[in-house]
Amino acid sequence: MSSPRTLPPVDQVLRNLKSLGLKSLDALPRSLITDEIRAVLAERRQALLQGQEAGAVSIEQTVEERIRKLLEPSLRPVINASGVILHTNLGRAPLAPFQPIPRYSNLEYDLQAGKRGKRDAHTAGLLQRMLGKPAIIVNNNAAAVYLVLNELGAGHEVIVSRGELIEIGDGFRIPEIMARSGALLREVGTTNRTRIDDYRQAINERTRLILRVHPSNFRVSGFTAHPALSELAELGRERAIPVYEDLGSGCLVDLRGQGLDEPLVKDSFAAGISLVSFSCDKLLGGPQSGIIAGDAKLVSRVRRNPMYRAFRVDKLIIEALETTLRHLLKEDWQAIPTLCMIFAEPGEIRERAERIAERLKTRRVEVRQSESAIGGGSTPDQSLPTWVIELSVPNAAAFEGHLRSASVPVIARIERDKIILDMRTVANEEEGALATAVESCLSAL
Repeated sequence: MSSPRTLPPVDQVLRNLKSLGLKSLDALPRSLITDEIRAVLAERRQALLQGQEAGAVSIEQTVEERIRKLLEPSLRPVINASGVILHTNLGRAPLAPFQPIPRYSNLEYDLQAGKRGKRDAHTAGLLQRMLGKPAIIVNNNAAAVYLVLNELGAGHEVIVSRGELIEIGDGFRIPEIMARSGALLREVGTTNRTRIDDYRQAINERTRLILRVHPSNFRVSGFTAHPALSELAELGRERAIPVYEDLGSGCLVDLRGQGLDEPLVKDSFAAGISLVSFSCDKLLGGPQSGIIAGDAKLVSRVRRNPMYRAFRVDKLIIEALETTLRHLLKEDWQAIPTLCMIFAEPGEIRERAERIAERLKTRRVEVRQSESAIGGGSTPDQSLPTWVIELSVPNAAAFEGHLRSASVPVIARIERDKIILDMRTVANEEEGALATAVESCLSAL
């Protein structure tokens, strides 16, 4: 068995690498290469001290592979054939194409006045036009909720129904974010039924805000009740207390024609709600960010909060969001990938699925009807009709793993030990890469 004494010195490994003539290492700093050599030698030394063999792969090969992985982009494009439109693990809403400004921009510079400006000026006009209310942007809706509660409710009571004390992705819980914001939670009603009188009776001299939370990621059915938004708004006006609604998904486009019942932001304002916040990377179809909109005085207060600067968005988000908002203003749904997928007709999806199935030329494939999910904490228990490619393979789990290892990874789903490729979430320009990946996996069988 080898011992740590048999390991070569760093300089020897470096000379060996040079003698191999590895082009991938030619232009790299010597310090980067030697650091990786030391790391590999340390791992080998530790293994030998524990009585393990070093393995068949040479030190030089291991170093070269580690450096290659370091320099390879980790964030990669993937083909989403899962049928989940807002796939949280795949970045939620796919972005409308935009060209980032590579050098300087007027991010916080007023070109007309020749002095410092505000970065949200680039989206303020668009949001005012679309919402009819002033709005500001933060880095996500969780930040928006925290910021509103901190500014309007810190040190005082915020009334919320017990049925709305929800938890969303990654452990974000309304009671915990309220505690962090400094607001004092005042629960009213029960899990399934809360009435307007419950809110009215809870109001006291310490009350500063009434919070309504839209349950984006779950539904309570059966013996349920909650007051209409207009009732809450009227109570707020009666007691001079702002009513704030956390809308979650932030739907700006009426999707009822597609069979999706999701509240519209404009409906909240029509009901008299003082302030709303919602995500931009869900049904709005933009980049990860959050919007706070509503009464001008309240929005201005929230904007002046010291934490606003910590939660503000960068120039790339502003560019991507501005692009998305302009498409929304023009009602160009096809330019926004999320809405394009939602508005896609089942017949069109079927044609695309059959086109791919015909190219595969195998008896293992079948095209059938199925359902697509919106996902991303939006429209729970609601789905869209779709057509999928179903592959019968000996080992579905292994096949799915091969698809994820393709040059352009394919994310599929498994149902009844069969591979399912939902064409609703596959873009037209991705069809060739999808077919190539599936063909490669089939030939490996």
